[in-house]
Amino acid sequence: MAKIKLTKNEQKVQKDALKMYQRYLPTLTLKKQQLQSEIRTIDEKAREVRAQKKSLEEDFEKWISVFGEQDAFKPEMVTVRNIKKGWGNIAGVKIPIYEGADFGRGDYDLYSTPLWIDMAADRMEKALELDLQAEVLEEQVRLLSKELRTTTQRVNLFEKVKIPETKANIKKIGVFLGDEQVAAVVRSKISKKKLQNVASSDAKDKGGK
Repeated sequence: MAKIKLTKNEQKVQKDALKMYQRYLPTLTLKKQQLQSEIRTIDEKAREVRAQKKSLEEDFEKWISVFGEQDAFKPEMVTVRNIKKGWGNIAGVKIPIYEGADFGRGDYDLYSTPLWIDMAADRMEKALELDLQAEVLEEQVRLLSKELRTTTQRVNLFEKVKIPETKANIKKIGVFLGDEQVAAVVRSKISKKKLQNVASSDAKDKGGK
């Protein structure tokens, strides 16, 4: 605990600081809870998208194997040309939002490739799109988790350090000022008593004369 001045001015500074901590703590706690809830929701959505992609890829492999010409389709026949992203805001955190993508088709001979190649390319695009969507959701989780760590640190700082420390400082200053006040009263009474004794002694001397 840092050394503090045992004065009325410092007492006011500490009381103002305590009010500020107590005012902001509920807001930080609410933000922490909101971030935790959003992270759980988005993380679950990302898992669902990944599961959809995995299921699509498994179905894709089975689907191609039916034709007995698996080697005819090459993954590089489908490429991502452009990823479209927007931006949103959750609890003050700027996050990317997936808005789609543009895909390119590789050049292949329509006469020498099987007819199902175009359908396979469509399915590949869907798989790639799910992958891109999951990546953006995972980026949202990463950004929100980073903010959650910072917010949690602030909540802990206010709750476990600053508020108890400030209350202790206020109490310490209050005890000191209270002792000072009592000491001042005692000194005042002693001084008053001495003055009374002096006055009484002077009165006796004058009376004796």
